[in-house]
Formats: sequence, C-alpha cells, structure tokens
Amino acid sequence: MSRDLPRGDVPTLILAVLADGPAHGYAIARAIEERSGNVLNLREGSLYPALRVLEQQQLVVSLWEVQERGPARRMYTLTDAGREALSQRIDEWESYATAIAAVLGKRRISYG
Repeated sequence: MSRDLPRGDVPTLILAVLADGPAHGYAIARAIEERSGNVLNLREGSLYPALRVLEQQQLVVSLWEVQERGPARRMYTLTDAGREALSQRIDEWESYATAIAAVLGKRRISYG
C-alpha cells in the first residue's frame, strides 16, 4: 500500500530528514519513502512548495551545489530554528497519535 502525504504533514517530515544532514530535494523525497517502508510518497508538487515555505520561515536554508557531472542542485540544511520547530512538531504529533490510538483502542478490526 502506498499513499500520498497530506500537505500538512510534508513540512514536518522534511524537517525530520534534514535533521540528519543536508540533502537535495530528490534525496529528501526518497528518504521519506524509504523510512516509511515505501508507504508514503512525496511528489514534487508537494515537496518544492513546502521547501520554499520552510525557507521563508527560516527553518531551512539552501545553497546551490555544483557537481562535477550533471547540473547544479539545491542543497537544503536545517537551521537552529528548524531544529526547534521539529522538536515542537514531534511533541504535537506524538500527542495527536496517542489520542488517535486511544480512540481506536489500539486494536485491529476483523471483517467477515
């Protein structure tokens, strides 16, 4: 099963990937897919607008990296404000996930 990500979750997942070090857009998207066991898909139409917003909020910064082969690519790095925002978002997400699990009763429903 593979799912596209809701737009509201994209910035938090981007920040989480960048917490491990700088990355370009394609690497960010692939890291999210890999870490989720290929359940979550991040499309370019969601990725790059989210990165622009994160830059405007000064949670990430970017620089062009020139490569020996191939075109230059934009590398994104988490700022100190981004690390703080990620920590807060993780706390909020854990609280939300705990509430949902409580409502669902942490059980699977069998049909048939």
